[in-house]
Amino acid sequence: MQLLFRSLHLRLRSICGTFARSFVTTSAALPVFSEFNVLAQEEAAGHGEEQPRGSLSSRVESLRKGESVAFAFQNWMGEGSAVHRGEIFHAINRLRKRKMNRRALEVMEWVVRERPYKLSELDYSYLLEFTAKIHGISQAESLFLRIPHNFQNVLLYNNLIMTCLDKGLIRLSLAYMRKMRELDFSISPYVYNRLILLHSSSGRKKTIPKILIQMKADGVSTHVSTYNILLKIEADEHNVEGLSKVFNDMKRAKVEPNEITYGILAIAHAVARLYTISETYVEAIERSRTVNNWSTLDVLLILYGYLGKEEELQRTWKCVKELPHVRTKSYILAIEAFGRASSVDMAEEIFAEMKSVKQLKTTKQFNPIISVYCRNGLVDKASEVFKEMEANGCRPNAITYRHLALGCLKAGLLDEALKTMNLGKNEDLSFRVRRSTPWLETTYMLLEVFADMGEIEKAKSLFKEFKETKYCRYTFVHNTLLRAYVKARVYDSEILRKMILAGASPDAETYSLVRFIEQFKS
Repeated sequence: MQLLFRSLHLRLRSICGTFARSFVTTSAALPVFSEFNVLAQEEAAGHGEEQPRGSLSSRVESLRKGESVAFAFQNWMGEGSAVHRGEIFHAINRLRKRKMNRRALEVMEWVVRERPYKLSELDYSYLLEFTAKIHGISQAESLFLRIPHNFQNVLLYNNLIMTCLDKGLIRLSLAYMRKMRELDFSISPYVYNRLILLHSSSGRKKTIPKILIQMKADGVSTHVSTYNILLKIEADEHNVEGLSKVFNDMKRAKVEPNEITYGILAIAHAVARLYTISETYVEAIERSRTVNNWSTLDVLLILYGYLGKEEELQRTWKCVKELPHVRTKSYILAIEAFGRASSVDMAEEIFAEMKSVKQLKTTKQFNPIISVYCRNGLVDKASEVFKEMEANGCRPNAITYRHLALGCLKAGLLDEALKTMNLGKNEDLSFRVRRSTPWLETTYMLLEVFADMGEIEKAKSLFKEFKETKYCRYTFVHNTLLRAYVKARVYDSEILRKMILAGASPDAETYSLVRFIEQFKS
């Protein structure tokens, strides 16, 4: 059983792409929180280390295209080194992490063919996984039937189901789950996690309670990662009430929260501008963390940025720089965090450092500093970075133009702002982008400026964008729209009802603004 959980647990670090690698993202291409790979973070600490030179794994990874893995193994054994199970498993996990699936399959085919050690179910499990990834589910099923019967056990069945779920074949996976019940094999909680993830969209979310009921009927204990996924789903839909309900269910089930749990809760409340509650969860993260790992530090950068705590930001950034390798993503998050905390000088310093140590070759590396300048009304500086970005061969995207529109608006350049917003409309704008933190935050800041100007039609147009992403569940967003009505001296008898139907709870400011609006009845 321990082997089963270890195998599936490590594998889940690569299959939940929508949850990405860090607690939250502010990158242009990902939704709010979506770089928070709930499952991957369970073993985040220690997985960012540099690969030792001369190891078996490094030799396999450095093979040129067309070179056989047998070459790496022959060199390794020619130097008097034996091929042990530990080296193979380390190599496989490295290759999976780097998405080198074909190489991983070649390694496992060599191991099964040459048998350098006594094979276990885990070896066949890896072979099954990468066969499915490269050759499809039909060949994986065929392989499963050819695996020695004594290895067709709990681990292999669970891995076969995970393979089906990877391909989105829910019915086939459910059929194998029924077979496992017939054989009295225990189903892994990670299988249920994957099922929940596949039903996490708004249209399929109603199925999740049924999955949890079946999980309980199968005698599978709800794992902390299961609750983290459920929390994440509510956070992505900006449902603070739903978030609290899941967390209370978690406490009633006596499942101990971890850093990931606190990270989701802290960020969700920070995005909802419930900073006091967020700070409580930030303190819990600080108490629970034992080592410096990039995932937790990235989360703390984001949170201290939201909370405007520059001293804590400086301390956390120092910890990041002490890591053996500072990722580009950490530079981006730090720039955005210091920008939120209105520390433009520090954001500029980190951008300059990133330029000196990294190749700036993507738009998302330039967008953060453009955002910092634009939210602070420094449109001339933003324009200079924009020119540098284009000189580097990086094409502006929809988020770039939205940042620049905000900068123009804050600088009092209304016509330029509107033209820039129109330029952004010509760019590809996926739902994923519309859910991203940069898009939502910049759009909200545009809404604020238009509301203060009394530009009610422009404010309403921006507000419409929040409906699909559920960002309009926040009371402060509705209150900003109400300010536009007040400034424009326009009455709308339905505005309070619309707010409640959108899932937002009116507060004292809401009712005060509504009373102002009622004065404009004709």
